[in-house]
This record gives sequence, structure tokens and C-alpha cells, in this order.
Amino acid sequence: MSIKLNRRQALKALAAGSLAGAAFTHIGGAVAGEHDGTPMQFVPKTAPDPTPLENELAKYPKCPYCGMDRTQWHHSRHLVHYADDLVDGTCSLHCAAISLAINLDRGPKAIYAADFGAAAEPKPLVNVDEATYLVGSKLKGTMTKISKVAFASADAAKAAQAENGGEIGDFNAALKAAYLSMAEDTMMIRKKRAEMRKKMMEKMKG
Repeated sequence: MSIKLNRRQALKALAAGSLAGAAFTHIGGAVAGEHDGTPMQFVPKTAPDPTPLENELAKYPKCPYCGMDRTQWHHSRHLVHYADDLVDGTCSLHCAAISLAINLDRGPKAIYAADFGAAAEPKPLVNVDEATYLVGSKLKGTMTKISKVAFASADAAKAAQAENGGEIGDFNAALKAAYLSMAEDTMMIRKKRAEMRKKMMEKMKG
């Protein structure tokens, strides 16, 4: 089964629901604003970068929304290159969706995703307009219960589907799935991080 959506419609219709995802407290990485709970990366804070793919992981090592190491999570990372050359390098589609929702008036020039089917490490980035996504498969997701994995090759995506299930779709379909699962995913992340904080406190006391 194949699923496709219009990117403009998906962003317009679903962006409001994703704002909740930006509000969770995280460990490490971006720090909350001094006077409110928004992340420092409410809009991209790095300097404009016309060539974001050059030394990409060195320039954007941490996800600004959750603080995760993008080299460690190279297989699921995304990068949003906005029309004004500001860049958001994220660990996952989940956090890329947050970026797109927060920056509604900043149009993306290009969006890139890691090619899960590539053997190289770190996995190379592919423009999402040329990528095929496998949504809801048994492959482990990043920051989500519902896996959303990008492939540069449609044949590789279909082969992964045959082994792991899920639905074949384009970036817009994967983005819609990210927004629709945002509330549940955010609750899952908050619970996990609360458990991490509790363990850290217990370790410090012990």
C-alpha cells in the first residue's frame, strides 16, 4: 500500500497539534528560555549556512529539541534547510516535525533524511523529495513508537517492508504520521526521561 499527501496541506492542517512536542523537558542539549519554557531553538539560532551538508555532523552535532547526539542517531537524523539559509539538524523526523511547526513562516528550501538502506556509517543524507519512507514497520523508531524510516531507493524500502511490514509512503505521509503520533510520543518521552532523572537522583543519593 502506498500513501501520499500534499506537503502544504499536511503542514497547515497538522502543525498546530505538534506544538505540544516542543514543550517537553529534556536532559542535555538545548536549554529552556530564561523566562519561559520554550527551547532555545524556538527558531534556528545558528548562523545562516548556504551549504549545510558540508561537515554536517560537525556543524550540527546535537538535536536542538531533545539534545540527542546526531552521530549516534545518524540512521534516523533529519536536516531542515530553510529558505533564509537557517538550518535545523535534528535526530529524527519527530524533532524535524517540531521544527517545521514552530517555523511556520520560514519556508524550507530543502529537507534531508538519512538513507536507512545505506551501508555506510554515518548514513548519507537524501533529499526527502526523492526518498521513500516506510511507516509503521517493526524497525525501531527514534523518539516515537511508530517507526518512520527513509530510503533513497524505493526497491530497498519495499524489501524492508517485505521483512518488517509497514506502509510505503512519501515524506508528506511520514510527516503526517509524525504529527498524528506526537501526543503519544511526547508522553512516552516524558515518562522515559522522568525515569532517567529518578535513577540519576537515586544514584547520587546512594
